[in-house]
Amino acid sequence: VTMDCSRGKVRFEVGQSADFRVSEAGEIYTSRPLSLGRDRAVEGVVYAQDLRTKQLWKTKFFLLVKHGDATLTQHLPEILFPWRSMIVKGDGTVRRVKRDWVIPPINVPENSRGQFPEDLVRIRSDRDKNWMLRYSVTGPGADQPPTGIFIINPISGQLSVTKPLDREHISNFHLRAHAVDLNGNQVENPIDIVINVIDQNDNRPEFTHTVFNGSVPEGSKPGSFVMTVTAVDKDDPKTANGMLRYKILSQNPQSPSSNMFTINNKTGDIITVAAGLDREKVTQYTLIVQATDMEGNPTYGLSNTATTVIRITDVNDNPPEFTTDTFSGDVDENRVNVIVANLTVTDKDQPHTQAWSAVYRIVAGDPTGRFSIPTDPTTNEGLLTVVKPINYEEKRSFMLMVEAQNEVPLARGIHLPRQPTVTVSVRILDVNESPEFSPNPKSIKLEEGLPAGSLLTTFTAQDPDRFMSQNVRYSKMYDPANWLQIDPFNGRISTIAILDRESPYVKNNQYNVTFMATDGDPAANGTGTLQIYLMDINDNAPHVFPPEVEMCEKPGPNAINITASDPDLSTNAGPFAFDLVGRPLDVRRNWTLSHLNGEYAQLRLQISSLSSGIYEVPIMITDSGNLPMSNTSHLRVKVCQCDHHGDCVDMERIIAAGLGTGAIIAILIGIIILLVLVLLFVMWMKRRDKERQAKQLLIDPEDDVRDNILKYDEEGGGEEDQDYDLSQLQQPDTLESECMKVGIRRLDERPLHHKHQYPLRSAAPHPGDIGEFIHEGLKAADNDPTAPPYDSLLVFDYEGSSSTAGSLSTLHSSSSCEDQEYDYLGDWGPRFRKLADLFGGGDD
Repeated sequence: VTMDCSRGKVRFEVGQSADFRVSEAGEIYTSRPLSLGRDRAVEGVVYAQDLRTKQLWKTKFFLLVKHGDATLTQHLPEILFPWRSMIVKGDGTVRRVKRDWVIPPINVPENSRGQFPEDLVRIRSDRDKNWMLRYSVTGPGADQPPTGIFIINPISGQLSVTKPLDREHISNFHLRAHAVDLNGNQVENPIDIVINVIDQNDNRPEFTHTVFNGSVPEGSKPGSFVMTVTAVDKDDPKTANGMLRYKILSQNPQSPSSNMFTINNKTGDIITVAAGLDREKVTQYTLIVQATDMEGNPTYGLSNTATTVIRITDVNDNPPEFTTDTFSGDVDENRVNVIVANLTVTDKDQPHTQAWSAVYRIVAGDPTGRFSIPTDPTTNEGLLTVVKPINYEEKRSFMLMVEAQNEVPLARGIHLPRQPTVTVSVRILDVNESPEFSPNPKSIKLEEGLPAGSLLTTFTAQDPDRFMSQNVRYSKMYDPANWLQIDPFNGRISTIAILDRESPYVKNNQYNVTFMATDGDPAANGTGTLQIYLMDINDNAPHVFPPEVEMCEKPGPNAINITASDPDLSTNAGPFAFDLVGRPLDVRRNWTLSHLNGEYAQLRLQISSLSSGIYEVPIMITDSGNLPMSNTSHLRVKVCQCDHHGDCVDMERIIAAGLGTGAIIAILIGIIILLVLVLLFVMWMKRRDKERQAKQLLIDPEDDVRDNILKYDEEGGGEEDQDYDLSQLQQPDTLESECMKVGIRRLDERPLHHKHQYPLRSAAPHPGDIGEFIHEGLKAADNDPTAPPYDSLLVFDYEGSSSTAGSLSTLHSSSSCEDQEYDYLGDWGPRFRKLADLFGGGDD
């Protein structure tokens, strides 16, 4: 018996035996009577060939005689390594060709509970009759991870599985079988072995979500799609183990029907099955859905459940409805942006959606558009608001017809007999209105110069409150020049000052005054403006312009052009007549004025030159008004020295800027004093430097021993004259007491005290510093211009016989204190005789 795996036509043939034959159905028959001994087996081979793919298989069968009964048995499937494959021709002959076999897959059920290792198949080469062969398998599951699942007996070629298989983990294995001799040489080509793991129903269905959420609009028709639920099964989906079927177990709430939904048992699609979904009654449904494998077989199939929540979404299936049939409200006249009434509605649709939000519209009673109804987004109320002022004297009440709709139209299929409307009555309240001036503004025209107390006009206001009896009172609000007044009872306006067109408060010949009218209690105020247009009269005399000019001392041929300034209008201003005043007499003697035209005249210097200074030239100017006006004004002429360009020099420009001669002299004196102070400071600094140099040498620059004997018995001036460190000087071992003195002194001064005791000092660590100090002192003495012309020995304190500096005499004198002669001091007078006795008297 064979299994037709390819579902093609298979041809069977018995090989190498004439005792047996095989039918097309795979049944084996004996061809002739056989003589079999007890417990002796007769072996045969059957070949099967797929006529379409030419694939060839082979199996063995055995005929056994046991206890007198002969039975035909088939062992475990055997895979033979072909070294000579055969193809059976149509005439019954067999042709051998070298060709590899394609082994059909081996099927092994998963989760097997048999004894392990469990035999699967035997692999054998037809060369094992001549050689000792060894068999092995390689691949994942054998010698590769996961290793050890499949093993093979190396001698018999028996392939076995060592533990249960899991198809959901690994669904198939691909192995290769090898046959080698004892030396390891390959005797056959490797054979590919495919082991398929046969699925068992060992996994329950699992939903992809624990809770599924979906939605469907209310009022949906039966058959409307809602949502899809999905479950998965790890078992083979090509078998019944993985084929799922869905089912609705329960529905909550069961209103209006217990079967509002159904589910496609194969796809998991949930659809509506009944009408009557109403969000206003049931907002959501909860379904328990079951998935079962084995194609939904309740006996053998495994199942699982999930929860499905279906939310019913809102549609506009409910119109807004007014809470009452009529609304009313009051509002003061002339008020705008005032809420008159709140129109309330109810809507069963979901709040704060377009199906719930109301839109209000006035359909009658307001032809001029004085009202508006915006919607309050929080409460959905209609706010009836006045948007245009309403006059109580014109209309005292309104009757409005208002309609309410949603922002979106009603759902299809929902029809109402009429749109919901309501009546709103509005009453207008009378209030005290402000008086109104008429006309406003009011314009009048009059000439300037009108005297105080003149009546100008009457400016009155009317009270719009026709149903109130009130008196109007007038007052002035804005009168910048304070020219007018108004009668508080009758509104007559009169002047309290002369009106002047040339006033700075008049702009473009117009002067504005604001008045206020008041009536009622509480008072209501209204304002009105009186515009006064002032006509010009000739009430201003002309003045020379510019008022100041400059001219050089020698003006040359050039002249100065002057004109006139008149605040009046042109008809009362130019052309002008210019003339020099005859007094004082030097005006006409020094200056001449010539007429250019009606606007300008030229002023010239009549003499050759004029000294610098400021001159005032009186000029009389007459305008051309209906009644001409004349005026004498002084032209300020500044005569100055000019440069080659004809411009005044800087000093004169300073004068022109307003500095007088006294101010300039004061500035010059201040500059001189400042220079003197700077000079004195420089001289003081120089003298201080000389005194500092003299203190370093302790010699007065003006001292001369031929004239003076100065005694230095002071200890010193402190740190200021100690410009050097005396600690660097060497302390000699023996000193000449006659020459010991602090600082530097001349040798011709004898000490007052003998044998001074000075503290011992250590030798200078750097003799070179001492030498430098001494040479600096010698250099200062040689360069002193006030030193005596004769040789003078300078003695440095603490210098002794052991000093390395040598003599400080500019002539390198070798004299000592004992060699000095002081007898000449007696010739200087009685005051110096005592000094001569002290220094010239020897040891006495």
